Amino acid sequence: MVQGGALVVVATPIGNLADLSPRAAEALREADVIACEDTRRTATLVRHVGAVTPMIASHEHNEAARAEEIVRRVAEGQTVALVTDAGTPAISDPGHRAVRAVADAGLPVTVIPGPGAVESALVASGLPTHSYLFLGFVPTARAARRLLLERLAGASDTVVLFENPKRLPRLLADVAALDAERPVAVARELTKLHEEVVRGPAAEVAARFAQPPPGEVTVVIGPVAGPEPAEPESLAPGMDLLLEAGLSPARAAEVAAALGAASRNVAYRAALTAAARRSDR
Repeated sequence: MVQGGALVVVATPIGNLADLSPRAAEALREADVIACEDTRRTATLVRHVGAVTPMIASHEHNEAARAEEIVRRVAEGQTVALVTDAGTPAISDPGHRAVRAVADAGLPVTVIPGPGAVESALVASGLPTHSYLFLGFVPTARAARRLLLERLAGASDTVVLFENPKRLPRLLADVAALDAERPVAVARELTKLHEEVVRGPAAEVAARFAQPPPGEVTVVIGPVAGPEPAEPESLAPGMDLLLEAGLSPARAAEVAAALGAASRNVAYRAALTAAARRSDR
């Protein structure tokens, strides 16, 4: 239990109630009030943990005004637990304004982490995870959507998106039109009974979801495949020409790297090898 007033941001299950952590359950039971996106949905969670904590609605339509109330409550010494319908508040869900307002007031904010569709879908996709972009929900406006797809066309990172199931076929068709072989994964109904992860080239996944599927979906798009890294041996003919022209190995490597033939390190190894070969002649 947080001592004194504080805003406690609580991540809640994205489908399976068993995923709620003991710490999160305790926070819901011991808070003075729960600020939630939908009191009816949160009531199920509250009953599940045996809490009798009162609730107030804080959603996208009233969050600005509700944030002021939350600041007042925390300033008075109350603990306010902030939740949304599923996942972590403020991640493509209401919550940011409340967190910002409390933080700007110099009052405590703490986060109790938990289930998330972004991380779950990313890991389940089997696509690279060392660097990724989360871009939230796909825009519905045509111009904004086009800008997003243009950004995706050259993305060197894995991209995670949320999309309305009804618009999923159009999104996948657009991605496939740009690059039919682009690796894609669609994670559907994560943590629920009918969880499904479909992986494959964009064209195949688009064909699989030609009709809108039931349930919530998260889309993961793999990075654009770059050229195969050059090996020093493949650079030998070019390095011979550069050295023949009088360039030092270091300068030859710089030229090769500037032309995009290889990285500076690979080019330098190739130049040293070529120089050694020439000295043995």
